[in-house]
Parts: sequence; C-alpha cells; structure tokens
Amino acid sequence: MAAGFSGALQLTDLNDFITPSQECIKPVKVEKKPGELAKIKIEDDGSYVQLSEVGEKTKLERAQITLNDCLACSGCITSAESVLITQQSQEELYKVIANNKKLAEEGKLEDKKVIIVSISPQSRASVAVKFKLGLTETAQKLTKFFKDLGVQHVFDTTFSRDFSLAESQREFVERLKNFQNGEKNAIPMLASACPGWVCYAEKTHGSYILPYISTTKSPQQIMGSLVKNYFATSLAKSPDQIYHVTVMPCYDKKLEASREDFYNDIYRTRDVDCVISTVELEKMFEEKGVNFMELENTELDIQFSSVCGDELLSHSGGGSGGYLEHIFTYAAKECFEKTVSDIKYKTLRNKDFKEVTLQVDGKDELKFAAAYGFRNIQNLVQKIKRGKSPYHFVEVMACPSGCLNGGGQIRPGDGQSSKELISTLDELYNSLRTRNPSENQEVEQLYREWLGGESSEKVMKARYFRLERCCTQATMKWKSFTQPLTLNGDSDEATSEDSAVAAICDEYDDFNFTN
Repeated sequence: MAAGFSGALQLTDLNDFITPSQECIKPVKVEKKPGELAKIKIEDDGSYVQLSEVGEKTKLERAQITLNDCLACSGCITSAESVLITQQSQEELYKVIANNKKLAEEGKLEDKKVIIVSISPQSRASVAVKFKLGLTETAQKLTKFFKDLGVQHVFDTTFSRDFSLAESQREFVERLKNFQNGEKNAIPMLASACPGWVCYAEKTHGSYILPYISTTKSPQQIMGSLVKNYFATSLAKSPDQIYHVTVMPCYDKKLEASREDFYNDIYRTRDVDCVISTVELEKMFEEKGVNFMELENTELDIQFSSVCGDELLSHSGGGSGGYLEHIFTYAAKECFEKTVSDIKYKTLRNKDFKEVTLQVDGKDELKFAAAYGFRNIQNLVQKIKRGKSPYHFVEVMACPSGCLNGGGQIRPGDGQSSKELISTLDELYNSLRTRNPSENQEVEQLYREWLGGESSEKVMKARYFRLERCCTQATMKWKSFTQPLTLNGDSDEATSEDSAVAAICDEYDDFNFTN
C-alpha cells in the first residue's frame, strides 16, 4: 500500500469497503471441510487464526496474492494518488486558517480565503452516535466547532443531494426511453455516488461497465460546484478565493475530489479543496482539546442546508443516499403513471443485496436492486458482462451496509460490536423527517437563477475513464486514456481473466468471491 497518508489514515486498516469485518477479501488461506463453518479472527499481534465451531484456534498462513487476484479496489493506490491524499487532511485546513489569521494581523483582509465546510449526513450521524447526541444538536455543535476554528460557513451536503437525486431521476428516465428505442448500453444505470466503486470500475472493467454508470455528480462534487461558482459569485469572490472542505464517511472521497475534471484550470483550484474523514474529525477534537459535549448549540446556517425551522431534514431510502427509492418512485410515476408509496424489498442471498420490482398488468416493468460490498458487486458485474442482468437500475456501494459503514467513520467504542454500531447509526440516521427533492424550493430557485432552468453538463455531470494496467514484477501502475469513454458496447475484447470468470458464471448462475 502506498505511503504518505494522513496520520489518522495510517492508523486504520485502509479497507474502505470491508468494515466492519476489517478483513482483506483474501487475507489468508483457509482449509476447511465441506459443510464446516469457519470464522477468522485477527489476534493482537496481527496474526490470523481460524475459529472452529467449538472455539478451537488454528493459526493461518498468509495467502500469496498475485496481480490477477487484485480487485483494484483502491485500498492499494498509486503513488500519484497518495500524493493527492496527503494534500487533504486536517493539517491543510489548519494551515489555511493560520494564514487567514496572519493576513488579518497584517491588515490584508482582501487576501483572506473564505473557508467553507460542508458536512455529510453520514459523518454527522457517526459523530452523534459517538457522543450519544441527537442529530440536530450534533449539527449545531459541529457548526460551533468549525466557526470557533475560523470557518465562515458550515453547510450540509443533504442540500446538494437534492440536486443529485433530481438529476439521477431525469437521467434514468432518459436512459430507459433510449433503451426502449434500441440503445442496449443505456440500461442498467448504475449509481455513481460511491467513488470506491467508480475507481474499481475504471481500473478493472473498462468499457464493459463504464457506459452504464450514471453521469450525475455525487453530492460532494455538486456542492463543490455550488460553492465555487454560484456562492463565490454571490460573495463577489473568484473560485480560488474560496477554500472548500468536506467532511465525509469515506477516504475515497479524497480521490474523487482530486479528479482532473473537477479542477478549474483558469483559477487553478478544485471544487473541493480538502476532504476530511469522520475519524479525522474526531482526531481534530482531540488535537484542539475540545470537549464536544460541552460545545454550545450554535444556530445552523440556513443557506445550503436542509433545515425547516430548527429541524433537520433528510431523504428517504437509507443511509447511502436513497437513490434506488427516489429513482424508482419517480420512474414509476413518469413512465407508467403509477404512484408508489411503500417500497417492498426482497432480500436475496445476503442483506446487502436486495431488489424491488414494479409490476404493471402482471408484467415486470421496473426491476431495481441495491448491491453493497464487493462480493455482491462482483456478482453484478459478471452478470452485466454476460448480458444476464435483469435490472434497470442498481444502487452500488463499495462498503457492506453502505455509506454509514464507510471506512472513514468513527470506530466502535469499548464493549460495542460493529453490528451494534451500524444498527444504531441506521436507526438514528433514519429518524429525521424526510423530504423529496421537488419539495425543496431553494433548489428549484437555484435551477432557475443559477442554471437557467435546466441542468448544466459542467455543474452536474461527471466523466469516467478506462484506466490501463501497466505491470512489472515489482510495481503496478495505472494509465488513464486521454479521451472519455464512449458508449461502444462490445467493441473491446474480453481479457483472459474475464473469459475464465464468465465460464465459471455460465456454470453457476451466482458467482460469489468468498473464502
């Protein structure tokens, strides 16, 4: 794994996708008899042991992993990506705050940066559970904490998710119509909000999968466009005079913020300058000697935040953004004139793979799924490659249990299991009153004033690139093609690895990568 991460990141297991188990997908070689249940435990010295059903321990040898085994999950990243991540930590935020104070002392107020922090609802929930507080009170204390540091504005990415959901809804309906008119690569549409999943698809599956990924930006990047464009203009500032920080549940959000297409060449600035994970935020409390529980409950910023009076608002559909639910209900109404008020999920082989179906006159017209974690993602990808996926849309998230279980979230406390933590997070996160994107009048106003009543490719859309592996005995590098991928379908030949996997999948309808 690449060196040079922030201090907090060095202390973690770097496996954004597989918490709470904190195990690599192929960490050790497990020998077991057919029908025998085996569990793996990591000892204090870092060694792995296998636990039998009666509790007996057997030390396991580490498996030898080749490049062919690698899932390109971005847990091991390139040296270039490592450099980008070191530029995004709480230390960088401290430097900007310190420089602002220095400029103020020198009387150079016009040179100060306007510092803005946008907090994800998943990170807010993680902090709330850590300190056993309500979500609104946690938001108020976080606002107080950042403004005491020297931050001017604290926003909520729930607001920018309204844009992301609305854009995703419209994109899906357009894709469905194109599919019905013969464009086979339009469906299924795969969610694009998870950068771990997008990174994996770019590095591993190239033109097979990328045409299916939604082109709508994530809430983080839409908030970046909103802050660096619309809000900067309202302050009579240029984008480079704004320093924008986001607090996110996932380290891969740092890589997302560093993508070239989110960089402004004219002003030499990114839409999101710095991404701080929730666990790094926890470290900030310690570094600044702040007792979070004792912070005052400061009034929330109204602009670019989802509040109604003193009440925080959220989205229905779960802790990963609710893309499946919102797109499903929107498409049912737009395409089939069906109002869906209660979505009934069908759980498949595990709790992280579930589906929902809309039937019209006895026929399945819409079939959606949520696939969390790389075991389920592998199954999904192979079915799409073989043309056997039954789905019109899939909400894909790299982490089991979704974004609430992101690799950058605060870890379980003493005496608390990972399952208990996720359960508590989920319950608290879903306790807020929900609102549909169409009910947010400020978003509708911004569509008119900022975007001229229509979507903007520059503001709302993202591009994905096939990355080519260039392997030597000691290193593995990734090379990006200079042109964005087009909808070229089957024009690329399958690799030998893909052919082998397809052969196995043809024999076994469901292909699971498990120990």
